Amino acid sequence: MNLDSINWILLLASLMVASTPILLAAIGELVTERAGVLNLGVEGMMITGAICGFAISVETQSATLGFIAAALSGAALSMVFGFLTQFLLSNQVATGLALTLFGLGLSALIGQGYIGIKGLEIASLHIPLLSDIPILGPILFQHDLMVYVSIAIIAATSATLKYTRAGLILRAVGENHDAAHALGYKVIRIRLMAIGFGGACAGLGGAYLSVVRVPQWTEGMTAGAGWIALALVVFASWKPWRILIGAYLFGGLSVLQLNLQAAGLKVPVEYLSMSPYLITILVLVIMSSGRSRAALNAPAELGRSFHAST
Repeated sequence: MNLDSINWILLLASLMVASTPILLAAIGELVTERAGVLNLGVEGMMITGAICGFAISVETQSATLGFIAAALSGAALSMVFGFLTQFLLSNQVATGLALTLFGLGLSALIGQGYIGIKGLEIASLHIPLLSDIPILGPILFQHDLMVYVSIAIIAATSATLKYTRAGLILRAVGENHDAAHALGYKVIRIRLMAIGFGGACAGLGGAYLSVVRVPQWTEGMTAGAGWIALALVVFASWKPWRILIGAYLFGGLSVLQLNLQAAGLKVPVEYLSMSPYLITILVLVIMSSGRSRAALNAPAELGRSFHAST
């Protein structure tokens, strides 16, 4: 193995790009779960956002319109989940799994006419002075706009949940929906808004894959990213800034294993490819064991249906 062939600056810069789809999906799911709703349909919303974002960006030659379409499609699909779980009181786990299967099938159907089509070329930003800093410039300040948008969403979400009345109400609904209802808050409306935000973020994450990271459409291209996003919410103990750490850890492992393959590491490719997922599972097991379980900070009403009559 020749480690000298690895460009470590490029590797670290690629880490941020590889992490962005999972980061966007995970922060949306975190908000949904803080409202007390468990939506396992992240994968389905991501893949739907991926094809809608790619199709609209190709047809309009506008990446911005592609991302808007992806966010709207993810939010629309999440509203199906919201209607079934909040009004018809269907089981959240089963409905989320069905949403994933539906999203995978719908995206495959829509994407039939876009296989093999090349996407847009998205230019990276050049931030004056900052982009020219040796080492740090290429790593931190030469990315596309969505990388910085994802970090801004993390910051805004953290500030909203921690410092605003809206964030306090959202957390109250997730911790005790009966008490929140007794105080006059519209529990179902608040949860639907959280579900819609989660769906929009998942759609953006999927679009980032098809429009920026791999500018083309391939059936099933999310490849489990939605499930990793779900795992990251637990890894982060439902805290926004820890989502950033977890996403960059997984993205870094994904990029590193590709570079190690290129460097000629004498380990079967299959083992390297599955290593990011194995390490993620290992971290989750460690965090969920023993005394650490009490520190997970899971919302008390997570996954429980709300009955207005109770």
